Amino acid sequence: MSSPPVIRPDMNSHEKSEPSTMESEPPSPLMTDHFDRLPDSLLLLVFNKIGDVKALGRCCVVSRRFHCLVPQVDNVVVKVDCVISDDNSDTSSSPSSSSSSPTDKGKSVFSNLVRLVLMKPLQFLGQFLCPKKPISPNDVLSRPEAAGGSDVSHHSPTEVLKNFNEIRRLRIELPGGELGIDDVLLKWKADFGSTLDRCVILGASSVLAPSLAAASAAEKSTAVRDDASCGGGEDNGSIPESFYTNGELKLRVVWTISSLIAASARHYLLQQIIAEHGTLESLVLTDSDGQGVLRMDREQLEELRVKPLSASASANRTLVPALNMRLWYAPYLELPDGTVLMGATLVAIRPSEQTGRKREPLDGGCWVSSAFEEPYGTAARLLVKRRTYCLEMNSF
Repeated sequence: MSSPPVIRPDMNSHEKSEPSTMESEPPSPLMTDHFDRLPDSLLLLVFNKIGDVKALGRCCVVSRRFHCLVPQVDNVVVKVDCVISDDNSDTSSSPSSSSSSPTDKGKSVFSNLVRLVLMKPLQFLGQFLCPKKPISPNDVLSRPEAAGGSDVSHHSPTEVLKNFNEIRRLRIELPGGELGIDDVLLKWKADFGSTLDRCVILGASSVLAPSLAAASAAEKSTAVRDDASCGGGEDNGSIPESFYTNGELKLRVVWTISSLIAASARHYLLQQIIAEHGTLESLVLTDSDGQGVLRMDREQLEELRVKPLSASASANRTLVPALNMRLWYAPYLELPDGTVLMGATLVAIRPSEQTGRKREPLDGGCWVSSAFEEPYGTAARLLVKRRTYCLEMNSF
């Protein structure tokens, strides 16, 4: 049986075949989408690192694929630009507003607070809210006003988050200065379920930097003398008598009530978001200056879905239950880095009727001393070593 003939090229032929145009011209780098080589799971890791909802809105216009992947992000950060009140009157411009107490100012803000707002200077963030007609990059380029911010509209976090289907970790950041208390240190951290679980407040009438602390010998001498006068010449952590007579105790009560009003108002605003996102495992609501932090874990989120919160009759906030409190005070507290807190105060708060696993000791437990980041964590640990004072507060 003969073998098939072998076809060989004619080496003597001077005719050369014309090369294919597709073979001779390499693909243009502008035509290559390298993201097409990446799996969806890797792109989602990148989007989760981005987190910020406005940046994710911009990602939506890059391609249809991005537009489909962004709603699957499970780690989202929402930065609120402003707060809109349903009170038409401008309380900040009223003559009495400047003379109002911090407590009154806090109440006026949060009793009327109904909507947090994201300003939308980018048209394609609006397209993310209306995904039925996704915008293309060509649309942005052909319509400069779409990227230039001439069409500014507003959306609440609830509206923006509706397009995310699998949020597990959510962080919402409010504008700073909500309590209207200036020239003092005031920080709080609160945990909520369907109501307040616990709260820690750290305050000081003033904070002296290390460079200024050395020049405050007179203030230190007075503070230590007041402290020692309560314990026979020794600093035993007792509160000096002047604390009750010069308005210091009243000021601490104002700090406590203002912080609790702020926390309960934030909690009230979260109802719809929590109800619409059953995948949530962690929620943090804070502010840009780090004054207050509200936290909810998976169990607390589930509790709120099963047991609706009790709203205050006089304001748009959650009802604060009757409370047990522990207070620690130091007229002068020097931290290891040289910073000095004048009139340092730590307050630990827990509902009076708390039972079961939520029942935790108030007397300097780990959750009290570890509530704040440094250097204020050290301040809390130093304060809980001092004498403890018990207080009670009715529901409000």
